[in-house]
Amino acid sequence: MRYLTMERTPELTSPVAVLAFTGWNDAANAASNAARFVVRRLGARRFASLEAEPFYAFTETRPSVRLDSSGERQLTWPGNEFYYARTPGDGPDYVIGIGAEPNLRWRTFSTEFMELFDALDVSMVVSLGALIGEASHRRPIGVTGSAANPELAAQLNLQRSRYEGPTGIVGILHYALQEAKRPSASLWATVPHYITGEQCPPATLAVLQRLERLLDTSFELNELEEAAERFREQLDTTIAGDPQMRSYLERLESALAEVQEEETANDPLPEATDLVGDIEEFLRGNSESD
Repeated sequence: MRYLTMERTPELTSPVAVLAFTGWNDAANAASNAARFVVRRLGARRFASLEAEPFYAFTETRPSVRLDSSGERQLTWPGNEFYYARTPGDGPDYVIGIGAEPNLRWRTFSTEFMELFDALDVSMVVSLGALIGEASHRRPIGVTGSAANPELAAQLNLQRSRYEGPTGIVGILHYALQEAKRPSASLWATVPHYITGEQCPPATLAVLQRLERLLDTSFELNELEEAAERFREQLDTTIAGDPQMRSYLERLESALAEVQEEETANDPLPEATDLVGDIEEFLRGNSESD
């Protein structure tokens, strides 16, 4: 681990690693906020960080400056930090990695992660992501779960990954994990494309609810559920004063309902989170025919 600084080596039992990266993989920061919520909820402690200089072009992923409580300027460099939490009882121990998607040396970056997973005997890796898509904040946020390994996908009730096209660091890491035969899964929330802010609590909540089911655990999401409801109410108030936006949402929700109805006719027990790709394809088809 050439570029990884270990502040301590935690003693963990077959931990699950949960990863989130800001940037291309993280619409409205839904995934990274989900990982930060897990850190806070579990009282996780930082134990390692990855050196920034080799992996970032600072003209693209810039450092940030903020003022602390005394008015002094504090400089924060982009990077990746790792936290650990031990879970009493039958729950898994956790390693949580949060950072910025690197600009450079993705193979070396992935190797650093793989060596850390080896050192800590990580039993499974779950990455969190969020993408912009055709979705409505008034409906449950769709979360697609996938795994490259068909046996793991079946065991965890996930789809087998079928994505083709450009990828981010999440895709690179999962490829490395697949080559190393280390179990891994990926969860992606669909953030409504008209939400342009830095937060989308409903999407963050949806990711964590899916993660709870995947790991058969609870992160006590009451606080986040309340934040998501307030967010929806505020957005409804804003949209109420915009006739064009109201009309668009009506058409969008009609398309969502039609696709779900078609899925229900084909399968009496559809998984709502599996409809995202079909909905986007349906809307693209309508757009092309207009």
